Amino acid sequence: QVQLVESGGGLVQAGGSLRLSCAASGRTFSNNAMGWFRQAPGKEREFVAAVNWSGGRTNYADSVKGRFTISRDNAKNTVYLQMNSLKPEDTAVYYCAARILGLLATMRNDYRYWGQGTQVTVSS
Repeated sequence: QVQLVESGGGLVQAGGSLRLSCAASGRTFSNNAMGWFRQAPGKEREFVAAVNWSGGRTNYADSVKGRFTISRDNAKNTVYLQMNSLKPEDTAVYYCAARILGLLATMRNDYRYWGQGTQVTVSS
């Protein structure tokens, strides 16, 4: 079992930055690939970014590539999402997720554990 708690969301103007954090507890964090997803009102939850167990491999949705960076600190059991050059269309609830495997993935069904989400609102 893995428990995930997101933090760092908030209200920011377009062009601004935020850093989301996801603190994990439970089974060995360093064995799990981690991902960030987001869900805007009336839309499906979509993939944002993923990182493998070691942090050595990452993957991003095209819509955030070059603006967002996912990273992890296995010593702190935490994964981060640095979001720069934010746009109003980035407004959503952002969810942290953990796989039971170490290889990164981009599909929702590949992730076993989910956090409660943190709201990110980007004003124009």
